[in-house]
Amino acid sequence: MDTESNEPKSRYRQYLEVVTGSLEDKRRWRQYKARVKGLPEGYRTAVEAIERYLMHFGPGDGSEAASMYEDLADLFEQSAASGTPIREIVGEDPVEFVEAFVQNYPTGRWISRERERLTDAIERATGEGTGKEEGTL
Repeated sequence: MDTESNEPKSRYRQYLEVVTGSLEDKRRWRQYKARVKGLPEGYRTAVEAIERYLMHFGPGDGSEAASMYEDLADLFEQSAASGTPIREIVGEDPVEFVEAFVQNYPTGRWISRERERLTDAIERATGEGTGKEEGTL
């Protein structure tokens, strides 16, 4: 089944994708998982840990998330091939690495904007930086 063609999807496939989600995204996910499985053990463990973190704090699903995971697999495949140590990839703070990695994707930028909006709203609510007392308008 060629999902890259310009042919319209059949009604059955449209219905199926409404119920199950994009079949193309599912295919990409399976390919990503196969690539991760092919990594040397330490690299695979690192990618799986990053993936687990992203499942909780990264973009949810869709083609953007699929692209992000594919890029993660690319990074670790290339690093494994060149013998780059895992610590050189992720640095001393793996969370900082993942947060910076996510910022390269539109959803990551969206998350940053929402974090900033939350911080700004709390500062306004508490009167910080405005010269007003906490809880007053």
